[in-house]
Amino acid sequence: MRLYDRYIAKQILVGTLYAIVVLSLVLVMGNLFKEARPLLVEQRAPLGLVLRFVINVLPFSLMFTIPWGFLSAVLLVFGRMSSDQELTAFRVAGISLVRLALPVFIIGAMLSGICMYINVKVVPMARASLIEIIYEQVKRDPRSLLNPGIVQSKFENQKLFVERREGDSLAGFHLYQISGGEDGKPGRADAYIHAGKVSLVVDDSKKQLRLKLIDTFIETKAKDGTPELAFAAEAEPWLFDFSSQRTKKVKSGAMTNAEIKSYLKAHPELTNEKKVSFRSEIRKRYSFSMACLAFASVAVPLGMTSRRKDTSTGLVLSLLIGLAYFVCTVMAEEFETDMAALIGLWAPNVFCVLLGLFLFRRARFR
Repeated sequence: MRLYDRYIAKQILVGTLYAIVVLSLVLVMGNLFKEARPLLVEQRAPLGLVLRFVINVLPFSLMFTIPWGFLSAVLLVFGRMSSDQELTAFRVAGISLVRLALPVFIIGAMLSGICMYINVKVVPMARASLIEIIYEQVKRDPRSLLNPGIVQSKFENQKLFVERREGDSLAGFHLYQISGGEDGKPGRADAYIHAGKVSLVVDDSKKQLRLKLIDTFIETKAKDGTPELAFAAEAEPWLFDFSSQRTKKVKSGAMTNAEIKSYLKAHPELTNEKKVSFRSEIRKRYSFSMACLAFASVAVPLGMTSRRKDTSTGLVLSLLIGLAYFVCTVMAEEFETDMAALIGLWAPNVFCVLLGLFLFRRARFR
């Protein structure tokens, strides 16, 4: 490796690392305040559990911050070199633009390999672990599920609210059974239960919380939609099961590629839309991994056009390119056929490479 290769590579690596740290901090903090609310507010989880949450969110953030940080670093470094006439000096010395960009492509290939490992291996495990964290807190302290004055919404199809605690019992218990609400649509309340008083029995061995409802009012809906009312002095114990045998909602993002393929093979009854969605998750992991190489193609010639000594141009370009890339990828997930999803997921990479080839060719004759 020549001296100018080390010079360019060092600046790219340092800039990429700095950008990754800053962007990851922003994304992790955003996810912490958004997703950790049930831990921090509803359950008052210990610090150790919150730290585990942060560690599991980090790989998901790196999916985006590594390509975005690399893109920002290349734009800023080549923009500065262009404004300081360093690129002109290199070219006068007989070093072509493609040769100068060689360290960028080598680093891009290395980062793409790292992204491949993170996206295919680490992120699915982190997402699966993230789902378990809230339930682990409930297993640790089942009574924390029913802290008074807080709407509990951590469990699927149920919302709970307790007015106050009276010794070992609860007063003013409200429970809503919710159905529907998939794909971002709001669910509907199919049943409402109110109890004047609730006694708690925690079975630590079975990881179960039993509720005995006193002075109970129950409202349900018949098949035709008409309400049905019932009153009881005492209702049968209400059971919340937090054992490891509970039913889990299948999420492709928390499954490895092998698990997704096995799941599709074992469930041929799935709709075509669901099958396309699961297969698109695999394709997305590979297409995301190639983002660093795609960004390397377009960032070098674009960085050369920035001749100002401040960093605003490079930052704006990186934000626009990165945002367009990830928006196109998210939109591709909505396609209903395998071919359309495949084209949509890989189109941003192909476009960046073709645009980079065009810009490289134009820059050689400037």
